[in-house]
Amino acid sequence: MANSVKRPVIQARKLFQRRTADSHGPHTCTMSRNVGTDTLRRKSLKDIVRHFTPAWFAVTMGTGSIAILFHNFPYATDSSVMRAFTLVFFFFNLALYILFSAVSAARYILFPGIWSRMIRHPVQSLYIGTFPMGATTLINIASADIFETYGFGGKPFIYTVWACWWINVAISFTCCFGMMHIMATLQHHTLKSMTTVWLLPVVTLIVGSSAGGVLAQAVQIYSPSYALLTATVSACMLAIGLSLSLMLFTIYVLRVIVYGYPEGASVMSVFLPLGPCGQAAYSLLKLGSAFTSLLPLDYGDPAGVLRKPGTGETMEVMCVVGALVLWSLASMWILFAILGLGYTLRRGRIAFRLSFWGTVFPNGVYANLNFALATTLSSPFFRVWGSIYAVGTLILWASIFVSTIRMVPSGRIFDAPCLEEVIIGTIAREAEKSEETTKPVQVVGGTCI
Repeated sequence: MANSVKRPVIQARKLFQRRTADSHGPHTCTMSRNVGTDTLRRKSLKDIVRHFTPAWFAVTMGTGSIAILFHNFPYATDSSVMRAFTLVFFFFNLALYILFSAVSAARYILFPGIWSRMIRHPVQSLYIGTFPMGATTLINIASADIFETYGFGGKPFIYTVWACWWINVAISFTCCFGMMHIMATLQHHTLKSMTTVWLLPVVTLIVGSSAGGVLAQAVQIYSPSYALLTATVSACMLAIGLSLSLMLFTIYVLRVIVYGYPEGASVMSVFLPLGPCGQAAYSLLKLGSAFTSLLPLDYGDPAGVLRKPGTGETMEVMCVVGALVLWSLASMWILFAILGLGYTLRRGRIAFRLSFWGTVFPNGVYANLNFALATTLSSPFFRVWGSIYAVGTLILWASIFVSTIRMVPSGRIFDAPCLEEVIIGTIAREAEKSEETTKPVQVVGGTCI
């Protein structure tokens, strides 16, 4: 009888340890592999809401990047087909963002205890950064396409979008510094468990700065001073976000050299460094263009540097040089990602997980950077290379979208690892109690022990 009781205890302990160790990989934010597979295949609506993780907002990031690619595609730019695809992806992404926000709000209202569990999870909590970044893609298209291309809404519309950007900036700063503080105080991390998912809270500042660069040119029509304020804040966000990202790159390279590439689906995170590099370079180009049109100032101290002729052009040149450096760095990460992915695929098949959506946005950002460089430098190379990469990104989005749709009816793609690990831990503790209560009685010298 003792052996029969010990067996579930040992199994529960091993399962809990395995899930706890694996929970540092991005794949754990999406699907269950070992626990309750039969029961998780069909989830009720309530269960879907309960297991709706922040990682779902990576879907809006990827879909939004596709809309931006259609808007900036260098061939047939003014065609009705390209404009139609831009609007289709924009409104589809807007619908997804509203839906995901409503489900997330319902999750934390109906199950208030989930927030504290989620925020303590060493991986799932990092995906909170996808919430403001998904909104940024909407802001970009609303400003660059809905307003500038179609002239929709005029001043009230662009000021509303600008106000949304400021709210997004506040959320981005909260995600960045708040999550870094939580990682240091409430969570347990090791070098071996480190993946590029650590970048998600930090990249929010870089992505937000790119939206500021796009908005500055639109706001300038009505208020140059507001546009300059927007560009300046965006530049500060870019400096902070890029600096922190480069620090994390160094840690990740050390992790890969010491422990090798992440195992299983976690290896897909090797594409995430494309996001900070590509988006920071794109932000630099947009900010350089904004400063060129805003500077020199026609007010203020005549001896100030912002009043001197050539200040805007000088800043733009510096931004272009910085963008080229970051493009080179992003291209290097593509090579690393391909090598790491190829190495993992040779060792075994990678099962599809929700975290695969995290690969669409970084690749889309890199393609969009090539479009921006092609426009700035009038370069056929960047135009052709960016177009090829954009088509590949669209194919990637379509394949992941189809795979996701196939898994939605069964409910298997809806899984919150922080809840699952609580269940496993409860099973282990209950099994241990059962073991103690059924412990065999031994008699030694007439005394029961």
